[in-house]
Amino acid sequence: MRRIDWPGVGAEKRGSILFLPGRTDFFEKYLESLEEWHRAGWAVTAADWRGQAGSGRLGNDDVTGHVEDFGDWVADLSYFWRAWKRSTPGPHVLISHSMGGHIVTRALVEKTVDPDAVVLSAPMLEMAGPPLPLAILHSVARLMTRIGSPQRQAWKWSEKPGEMPSRRRDLLTHDDARYEDELYWRENRPYLIMGPGSWRWVEQAYASIRKLEAPGAMERVNVPVLIISTSNDKLVKHEAAVRASTRLPHGELVAFGDEARHEILREIPAVRHRAMQAISEFLNRVVPRPK
Repeated sequence: MRRIDWPGVGAEKRGSILFLPGRTDFFEKYLESLEEWHRAGWAVTAADWRGQAGSGRLGNDDVTGHVEDFGDWVADLSYFWRAWKRSTPGPHVLISHSMGGHIVTRALVEKTVDPDAVVLSAPMLEMAGPPLPLAILHSVARLMTRIGSPQRQAWKWSEKPGEMPSRRRDLLTHDDARYEDELYWRENRPYLIMGPGSWRWVEQAYASIRKLEAPGAMERVNVPVLIISTSNDKLVKHEAAVRASTRLPHGELVAFGDEARHEILREIPAVRHRAMQAISEFLNRVVPRPK
């Protein structure tokens, strides 16, 4: 797993944050937030999930997001967490975005990580899509893995292979400069580029969501969890985030509306500032500075 480590600064060490991005993401997109936490005294680490960005590929080509089992990512996180925790000062905090938030939630439910606090940004607790029961969506995806290669792309990227979809910006952020920043990294580090997920990825996403939806799953998580979500999200379901904030025994929710799209930590300054301030206030309350 490709990683970046950024020690904290200042006389008072705040603790350590491990940040994990979403599907198709890479840690360069979040350098702004990493740097802000670093300046606040946190030792910061971020990593690319195995099989995407700078951590290689698991499919047959360089752009399809493929995984055989979401449990592989849960196992990766658990292994990474143990080694990282041993080498960094506490308290230890997990912050994640989108698909990363899903995997972190799985790891919490399965008790394979033991953070002092967790922040989930627009977590992929349910995917936006057809308004059908989860069991039916999963069955359709499972069928699609059997009538063709499960590694084939599950949706179309654009009319021209490799070209960014024209409406992609409208799904992610209102901030043109931050969106252009992502395109800069894609142009200058082409190995970071990833496009559609495979049908196996889709099938496994639904299978993993069903695990989280199981009665009692989230209810046995005893860690303080802050969820930041927006009702304007067109990629993941805001309703699932709201529901999770009530199911988690120590769950909290900061909700946005039309002013925010999926990438809340990469939104216009007013939105991003509110999100970052909420994270700071949450961590100051649930994991105070070490004495």
